[in-house]
Amino acid sequence: MHQDTQSLELLDNLIGRARSLGADAADAVLVDGASLSLAWRMGALERLERSEDADIGLRVFVGKRQACVSSSDRSTTALDELAKRAVAMARAAPDDPYCGLAGPEQVIGNVPRIDIFSDAEPDAEALTAWAAAAEDAARAVPGVTNSEGAEAAWGRNRIAIAASNGFAQNYAVSYTSLSASVLAGTGTGMERDYDFRTAVYAEDMPDPADIGRTAGEKAVRRLNPQKMASGRFPVVFDPRVSGSMVGHFAGAINGSAVARGTSFLKDMMGKRVFADGIVIVDDPHRPRGLRSKPFDAEGIANKRRNLIENGVLTSWILDLATARQLGLETTGHAARGTGGPPSPSATNLHMAAGAISRDALIGGIERGLYVTEMMGFGVNPVTGDYSRGAAGFLIEDGQLAHPVSELTIAGNLKDMFLNITPADDLEFRYGTNAPTLRIDGMTVAGK
Repeated sequence: MHQDTQSLELLDNLIGRARSLGADAADAVLVDGASLSLAWRMGALERLERSEDADIGLRVFVGKRQACVSSSDRSTTALDELAKRAVAMARAAPDDPYCGLAGPEQVIGNVPRIDIFSDAEPDAEALTAWAAAAEDAARAVPGVTNSEGAEAAWGRNRIAIAASNGFAQNYAVSYTSLSASVLAGTGTGMERDYDFRTAVYAEDMPDPADIGRTAGEKAVRRLNPQKMASGRFPVVFDPRVSGSMVGHFAGAINGSAVARGTSFLKDMMGKRVFADGIVIVDDPHRPRGLRSKPFDAEGIANKRRNLIENGVLTSWILDLATARQLGLETTGHAARGTGGPPSPSATNLHMAAGAISRDALIGGIERGLYVTEMMGFGVNPVTGDYSRGAAGFLIEDGQLAHPVSELTIAGNLKDMFLNITPADDLEFRYGTNAPTLRIDGMTVAGK
């Protein structure tokens, strides 16, 4: 891995300043970013922006007290002031028995090489052509009557981390994205939908016209929605929304929630949480993964883990502080910005594909709901109670029927997890991915 020696030397000098002012230990992170984005609507350019920034975050320890400060000014005077302010704040901070750097023996040795960065930067003309092609294709779909536009973006970040325990490494990530959003119908009967894609490499992006066409077709399919009668039905989650189930699970096994006792899964380690055969994977080294990284924000080695193995919970998501609080070892899941201390966070999450096709998953349903959109955040992390607004399509006799909207789906995540059946159509499109999912016995509130 190419070492950005200039950034690492800057961080080392900053840490040295803090140590000379009385800090017992310190670490620092530098994020050097660049981005280009534009918006295109109704055949014309609406917005074009380019930004470059570099933020530095410093964390210092005085005994068992810590403080974090950040700045975008890398001048000598500014860094001197940054170090002084951080040490002064740490001296005034309350004790935190769980804070502290990794021991020298804990930090990563050999850093893996991961394919997560492209140094090819598209120009504004290329992004404009993408957005124009996407919107043109969306507006060409019969029934589309208006457009919210298409947006294209490119960005890259170079991350450098150093600490007084001897750790000093850096890596870079990049992304390209394209989205389109249009409306179909007229008056009060208008419906909106969208499509988007993000990839590390521009060459991994689909044809922009395909993104636009899909957005248009989805909007038209939503026209003239009906109400659905209330009851208990099988609910099927489209892959666009099914990853939310994996996200709710990840939140429940986050070390911060477990250590505070505010997770409905806090007592479930080593126990069955999902149905037999379910596997949920966290993979920080997935090539071209949107959340891949070679090590965590505390310099700890990270690795692929099956968080759920055959339905059984096998691991929490921990950084050093939450691991110490729970009397465990960190799992290498620390994430950090420049303005605060690390906290545990998952990387590339996915639920493994099942053995049944999407059509077969739906085919056995006499009456149910196929969800393509969810609204609201009605999830209680302490109890697992779940209630969210939803829209999609009625399932009748194993087929998608007319669109439905203004629904609420409810249940408890403990029961929902145990009743999940995944289809075999897993695709890696987002940071958190899942195939089409069926959950039997959910409460649907409609008319």
